[in-house]
Amino acid sequence: MTDQQDARAFFRAAYENRYTWDTDFPGYTADLELTQGDEVYTGKVRINADFSVEVSGIEDETVRESVYTQLRDIVTHRKRSSFEQSHGKNSFSFGDRDDTDAIEILVQGDAMGSNYKVRGQEICQVSRVMGRMAFTIDHHASQDTGKGYVATRYDAVFRNPQTQDLLRVMKFEDRFEPVGDYYILTQQVIQAEDPQGQQTTTCFSYSNVQLLTPAAV
Repeated sequence: MTDQQDARAFFRAAYENRYTWDTDFPGYTADLELTQGDEVYTGKVRINADFSVEVSGIEDETVRESVYTQLRDIVTHRKRSSFEQSHGKNSFSFGDRDDTDAIEILVQGDAMGSNYKVRGQEICQVSRVMGRMAFTIDHHASQDTGKGYVATRYDAVFRNPQTQDLLRVMKFEDRFEPVGDYYILTQQVIQAEDPQGQQTTTCFSYSNVQLLTPAAV
């Protein structure tokens, strides 16, 4: 095998080890409590089998949009996409190994300039540029579902890609619980800090999670 083939196979093994919902995923509903500082909002959410997202019961448009965005992020990470669909046109090579034994995976052909680090069989770092924002996400803890891993503690650092000025830092702690045949996010705590050091903590708590009944064929 060439170095590129080795790097592709190594990264593919970690990519395919991520926990994702299968093609039979029926969708689910849940009750939401969102806490930020002294403010508390409650509502209902629904992720459909086609991965569309619905948020109801929250009148504040900004808060409702933030919940919608978070649910879209959930869908992005849990929706199954084959390696060939996501990375078939890319080429890969090994970079350096850091002091945590994570190996850098350099990607050519990715529109967003993505690079990764892999430790064992888990992707432990993602670096990417999206327009006027560059970000690096580092994973610090994960949960084995028996059908792949989910990250449960991770940090995201956002910078201006031209100047490298720090825009914000976000620290996440996620909790997943089995519901039927699927693992569902039931809590996410986000600690955000801006360049001036101002901190906010936001907690999304999901309860009464109910899988939807698959549509009759």
